[in-house]
Amino acid sequence: MLRRLRPLTLNGCPALSRGYSISEVEKLDDVILSYPAEGVAQLTLNNAKARNSLSSHMMRVLQTYMDHVNQERLVRVVILSANGPAFCAGHDLKEMRALREAEDRAGEYKRVFTQCSKLMQTVVMLSKPVIAQVEGIATAAGAQLVASCDMAIACEEKAKFATPGVNIGLFCSTPMVALSRNVPRKHAMEMLLTGTPITAKRAVDLGLANRAVPAERVGEETLEIAKIVASKSQAAVKYGKAAFYQQLEMPLEDAYSFCSEIMVENMLHHDAQEGVGAFIEKRAPVWTHQIES
Repeated sequence: MLRRLRPLTLNGCPALSRGYSISEVEKLDDVILSYPAEGVAQLTLNNAKARNSLSSHMMRVLQTYMDHVNQERLVRVVILSANGPAFCAGHDLKEMRALREAEDRAGEYKRVFTQCSKLMQTVVMLSKPVIAQVEGIATAAGAQLVASCDMAIACEEKAKFATPGVNIGLFCSTPMVALSRNVPRKHAMEMLLTGTPITAKRAVDLGLANRAVPAERVGEETLEIAKIVASKSQAAVKYGKAAFYQQLEMPLEDAYSFCSEIMVENMLHHDAQEGVGAFIEKRAPVWTHQIES
């Protein structure tokens, strides 16, 4: 069976223990939840004035929505997009500066970075694929958010990616975790050490994005990919996404052994039996989209 990934603990960060409820965030407009197609949920960052920066509040709202769509049975894929010229400008530097006045400023900074790490890991561990639709700049933790998604479609003209923390004396150490798992080592180090932005086409070349498309086609292209993914067996996709990230951390022999077990478990699922039968009988499969066998 798929290994249960241990959830991130928030020891020493009591302010995060409560979070927001879905009813609370639905009254706000920081993130907009919509359903553009069957099986597809779209989460749109909607604080253009603040360049969709990841303030503590924004992270809690987005965390709540991620947890919510993960539990929605009819949602099979998630699009993450943003309104305004910035996809996400990273942490809210005004908030970070204000925290210097806190009595326990080290504790407050730990709270923020732990909260951000939990959000990024949630994206990776979500049982549904997450596709970033990037139509503006994605810097620092914003680039980290893109790198944490399973796929990314970028606007040729407007999308740019950077880890510019070094320019302000704050190395992008946590964004580095996601970046280094997408981009080859020397290219990741170039981004981290110079802070220089890269274009959408360069992001594709380096593996940070899947496609760079013209502005008028970004939304259409992203939705088309999401619809294709949503048309597959939800059980198969869940098995596959979880196994993909888990086997990456294993030695080769262990990875093959682990994935063989996953293949067996997947094969015993009703949808696999239906899919094999449909292929042999030359008909379209009818998926249950049920996670359990």
